[in-house]
Amino acid sequence: MIKRLKESYSVMALCQVFNIHRSSYRAWFNRPKQSSTEKEKELRMMNAVHRESNGSAGARTIASTSTQRGLPLSRYRSGRLMKQLEIVSCQLPGHRYKKATHYYSQPSGKRV
Repeated sequence: MIKRLKESYSVMALCQVFNIHRSSYRAWFNRPKQSSTEKEKELRMMNAVHRESNGSAGARTIASTSTQRGLPLSRYRSGRLMKQLEIVSCQLPGHRYKKATHYYSQPSGKRV
């Protein structure tokens, strides 16, 4: 909003109206713009790692795996990208043991 209105009004006045610090606006305005190719690379990496884990990798696992492969990601960024891609971590259910149907007892006799 400030970006559009700054041609007509001063940045200082606009920041006061919107209750934003000028330094915060300047930091946001001067931040390095991320290229779309980097974002596409991150999204492809997210999909690849998730697919390789058969859908069980979560944000932390994806972040550490992609960082090991040379694309640094924090777990928070990978979590946001997971939401964007609608990827959900699904853990396999634990192994269930069958209940014993036959009771094995110690043979009667002398105890050793």
